[in-house]
Amino acid sequence: MQLKPPISALAQIPLLLIAPFFLWGTAMVAMKGVIPHTTPLFMAGVRLVPAGILVLAAAAWMGRPQPKSWRAWLWIGFFALVDGALFQGFLAEGLVRTTAGLGSVTIDSQPLAVALLSGWLFGEIIGFWGWLGLGLGVLGISLVGLPDEWILSLLDAGTPTVFDLQQLFTSGELLMLLAALSMAVGTVTIRFISKYADPLVATGWHMILGGLPLFALSGIWESGQWVQIDLGGWMALAYSAIFGSAIAYGLFFYFASQGNLTSLSSLTFLTPVFAILFGNLFLSEELSSLQWVGVGLTLGSIYLVNQRQEIATKWQAIVKQYLSKKSGEPVRLLQKSNDERSMTTVSVQVKESEI
Repeated sequence: MQLKPPISALAQIPLLLIAPFFLWGTAMVAMKGVIPHTTPLFMAGVRLVPAGILVLAAAAWMGRPQPKSWRAWLWIGFFALVDGALFQGFLAEGLVRTTAGLGSVTIDSQPLAVALLSGWLFGEIIGFWGWLGLGLGVLGISLVGLPDEWILSLLDAGTPTVFDLQQLFTSGELLMLLAALSMAVGTVTIRFISKYADPLVATGWHMILGGLPLFALSGIWESGQWVQIDLGGWMALAYSAIFGSAIAYGLFFYFASQGNLTSLSSLTFLTPVFAILFGNLFLSEELSSLQWVGVGLTLGSIYLVNQRQEIATKWQAIVKQYLSKKSGEPVRLLQKSNDERSMTTVSVQVKESEI
């Protein structure tokens, strides 16, 4: 009887692909009440170090090998700096300087950066439908996270909208953007790490190595980190560390090490959707009509990105049928395969009755 199935089987379970984004969204709700009672760098360290220990313990139970080469440790060190210390540091500092909605829109725009980096580094083809889906995703999370007043003022031609860029950057959005870019770099880095180290073990080590500097900086610059945290706050921190970090990041970076990065990263658009839906359920936060529209656009964008090859194939068939009816000569179409990146020629023969 096999008690520990191969971890590769996880990638075949659709719900597990969504699980990291569900856990990140619900962790944001859990952390919302803790932020006023602690300090950002301490909170970031708590999210990383205990989670890293749990991930390494799970990896040891599964028999995953530890890194052995200096190249593996160099990549893990870079991973820890970018996706551990910088991402969580920028995220925590940004959360105390911006609204949750605007912050989530900024940080969850990182699939665009992942798509560009994946196309450049790994040759992943996005195509028209993929870019359309990414664009709809950004529009969707904007409707979900931005204040309705901003959106309505933009739609109202008679009401000029003035954005104070200095206030925008100093209020935390720049920090959230830097956090998004850090996570995007970390997402593509796991592909290189997986050549030299087990991705699950690397995820655990990068959490520990990235979290320790945050604790050190918290000890230097911050005070009263845990004095005002009550039992509910510690439970929220525990949920954030165990579910929102250990399980979520372990699954996400394992999938990122072997799957299509653009498709996986597009699921990040679900994070603010889950955050707002569960905020509505547990914190009585109401969703406006624009936010519900944003939820619908976000789900549609994920479908477009993940089904872009199938949609492109069906669209080619529709175009082929249309041209075969309008043209009196054989039509040659170029059909692009996203997986094989090959070009195939399709000849359309027109019936004699249509000439």
